[in-house]
Amino acid sequence: MAVKILIKRKVPREKGMALLNLIGELRLRAVAQPGYISGETMRSIDRPDEYLVISTWQGIDDWKAWAASKERAEIQSKIDEIVGEPTQYEGYDYPEKSAASLRSFKGWEGG
Repeated sequence: MAVKILIKRKVPREKGMALLNLIGELRLRAVAQPGYISGETMRSIDRPDEYLVISTWQGIDDWKAWAASKERAEIQSKIDEIVGEPTQYEGYDYPEKSAASLRSFKGWEGG
């Protein structure tokens, strides 16, 4: 079952473009990873120095393999230099009962 990984980062405004470039580089490489489904990047409306990436994977093991890869670590270390504080990660999946009951609603798309 698909999982979503929420990746939160806070970066000074003047470094926002550098962060976005590195996130783009991560995404380009993630696309080639087994189990990768999609990703999107957003910036908080109320706190424009906060960024959220939602990364969707076929399973948690796919995400863990990518998260532990040397390729990802190299780019993440560059992000850490820009951000200056730890990146926050949270994983979510779909509860079986909830997903099954939601499928009957018009417009259900799995999320």
